[in-house]
Amino acid sequence: MTLIMKNISKSYQDGEQVVEVLKNVSLEVEQGEFVAIVGPSGAGKSTFLSIAGALLSPTKGEISIGDKRLNNFSGKQLTKVRLEKIGFIFQGANLIPYLNVRDQLLLIAELAGKKGKEAKEKADALLNELGLTARRNNYPESLSGGEKQRVAIARALMNNPDIILADEPTASLDANRGHKVVQMIADEVKRKNKAAIMVTHDERVLDLVDRVIRIEDGYLKE
Repeated sequence: MTLIMKNISKSYQDGEQVVEVLKNVSLEVEQGEFVAIVGPSGAGKSTFLSIAGALLSPTKGEISIGDKRLNNFSGKQLTKVRLEKIGFIFQGANLIPYLNVRDQLLLIAELAGKKGKEAKEKADALLNELGLTARRNNYPESLSGGEKQRVAIARALMNNPDIILADEPTASLDANRGHKVVQMIADEVKRKNKAAIMVTHDERVLDLVDRVIRIEDGYLKE
C-alpha cells in the first residue's frame, strides 16, 4: 500500500513568532520500498515521521494511505488506521516494563480486537523469526539493547501493517547490532512488500535502503 504525502507544511506558534518546520514537502513511498530520511537535529525529521504516521496533523497538505485520504478522518478513525495499517519502531524500544516479551506483542493484537489462538500463533511466529523464542517469557530489564529493538520490531509487525515507520532504530545500538536491526526491517519490506520510512543519523545503514532523502531547513532533497 502506497504512502503519499503531498504539499505538506507544518507550523508552530512560538510566542509571537510562527516557526515553519516543514515547507511544502511531498513524498511518495511505494510498496516494497525502504526510504531513509536524514538531516541535522531540528530539521523536522521526527515531525515529518509523526505526520506520516497520523500522529500529528499537517498545517497544510494531504496525506493518503492507499486510496484513503486521512486529512478528514476523526480521531477514532485515525487510531484504527494506526493500529491496522502502520507499524511504529521508536528510538528507545519503549517496551512496557511489567509485560514479558510475548505479552508485549499480544497487547497490540488485543488493542486491535484480535485475541486467542491466532494472535498467540502470530506472536510466536514473529518471535521465532527474530530469534527471540528463548526470551519470550523475559521482561525488558533482562534484555540486551539489541534484543529490545528486535522485540520492538516484532511488536511493530504484529498486526501485519502495510507501512513501517522507524525513528532512529539504531540510536542505542553498536554498529553491528544496528546494522542487523535495519537489515531485519529491510528484509520485512522486501519479503512482504511493505512500504517503510526510517529517520536516522546512522550513515552506516544507508546501504540497506532504496532511497536516501535529506531534510534541511524544512525542505526535502533527494
